[in-house]
Amino acid sequence: MGLIKEPKNVDLSTKSEPWTEQELADFRKIMQDIKVKNAKRKERPAKNNLVDKARTANKGIAKSGA
Repeated sequence: MGLIKEPKNVDLSTKSEPWTEQELADFRKIMQDIKVKNAKRKERPAKNNLVDKARTANKGIAKSGA
């Protein structure tokens, strides 16, 4: 892997500033909302496609065999 050279007059180094209490509270609220949303998503039972495919296949066999 090669090194990336900085173009002239461009500084790629960054200095992050600490978050304010309000920004930190907003971030925590957003993360909590996302966790709740994802938890609700996981509560739903997963569809069992194999059972649905077997039922469909059996119907086709019953129709063609009759």
